[in-house]
Amino acid sequence: MSFYDLDFIEKTFIHYAKENTRSYEENHDQVPTSPSQVKMGKELTKHLQDIGLDAYYNEKTGFAIGHLKKNVSDEVTPIGFFSHIDTADFNAENIRPQVHRNYDGKRVVLDEKEGIYLDPKDFPALASCKGETLITSDGHTLLGTDDKAGIVGILSMLKYLTEHPEIEHGDIYIGFGPDEEIGYGGRRFDANDFPNVELAYTLENGRPGDFEYETFNATEAQIHIRGTVVHPGEAYGLMVNAATLMNDFLDRLPKDEVPEKSKGYDGFILVLNATGSVDHADISLIIRDFDWNKFTAKEQLIKDIVAELNKKYSDRFSLKMRRQYENIYNVIKDQPYVVNLALDAYKKLGIKQNIQTFRGGTDGNFITQKGIPTPNLFNGGGNYHGRYEYATVEQIDKLAEVLTEIVKEHLYQTRNGRDEAPLKKYW
Repeated sequence: MSFYDLDFIEKTFIHYAKENTRSYEENHDQVPTSPSQVKMGKELTKHLQDIGLDAYYNEKTGFAIGHLKKNVSDEVTPIGFFSHIDTADFNAENIRPQVHRNYDGKRVVLDEKEGIYLDPKDFPALASCKGETLITSDGHTLLGTDDKAGIVGILSMLKYLTEHPEIEHGDIYIGFGPDEEIGYGGRRFDANDFPNVELAYTLENGRPGDFEYETFNATEAQIHIRGTVVHPGEAYGLMVNAATLMNDFLDRLPKDEVPEKSKGYDGFILVLNATGSVDHADISLIIRDFDWNKFTAKEQLIKDIVAELNKKYSDRFSLKMRRQYENIYNVIKDQPYVVNLALDAYKKLGIKQNIQTFRGGTDGNFITQKGIPTPNLFNGGGNYHGRYEYATVEQIDKLAEVLTEIVKEHLYQTRNGRDEAPLKKYW
């Protein structure tokens, strides 16, 4: 049973899904990194205005910002919602959304000739979509579910609230931002665009009931190794082979703290790239962990290995290390209301809670560090970042219902007492 306008959700999602808004790391000095994101950002600004919000496009950050004014006299703190405009690094040219009504739970043909299928044997989560309106790509592009589904969920909520002014609510701020997939969107967000907003939510990957308020702490490291080139026939005591030194570094990394042996709350060190010659070698790696002490210990390990090898090889290693983002739980553990509010909304709607870790990062990591605690909800899709992406109209509809309930619950708890219970340990 739908709560919102399913026809609006379907048409709006397909409209925005067709737009190629891929972001590009190599263009990171541009804001946003692709002109198509500017186009869609301004289009969304106009869409917000048409719904009835005060809205503008921030040229410096690439964010479309909207404000739905409160319709009560209560002193209730503003609340915010974020979704991102860009899509991941997979083909996004000529996206052709395919609508499969009353999905029967069986294999979906994306391209018979090329043998491309969306099969529940490979993707068991499809079982939750049976009987719903399933939307996929044609198998040759991504669909853009991440995060066009989140955008449409927000627009649906706003449309409903403006069409039903009898539903009381406080101030609501909306941020549709660029370049989330490459880690620049939330970093560039200007908190002045969300004045006095106490809490917010990103609407990233997942199904109804999913909720994440723990992400990785993240660091990237670049190691450069300087060798000495000498003719091999005269190399005795003179040549220093940078490739050999590189292997010495790699051999000292922990063998079991790698992604392929990690799950749940395990952290890891991942070597992204290692190239070497006699003259020089370069290593690129990332460090990830949920636990702050284990995270900083991994950072220190890299520093210690470099120091040991510099002592052994006479200062031929240089290290550059950069913190990318921090676990939002580091902040949210002391501000439990933002978590409890969402869980209370789930409970009132009869949605089963599925609290899990987010083994990555979101715009919420950066926004949380700017003073607005921002955990992650869901967007009603699956198989993100590739040809097998999908979404269902009904699950986006459920997202809109959840967002509306959060807004209502925030006002209710402001009036009747807030749920500040300490966060439970679910792990």
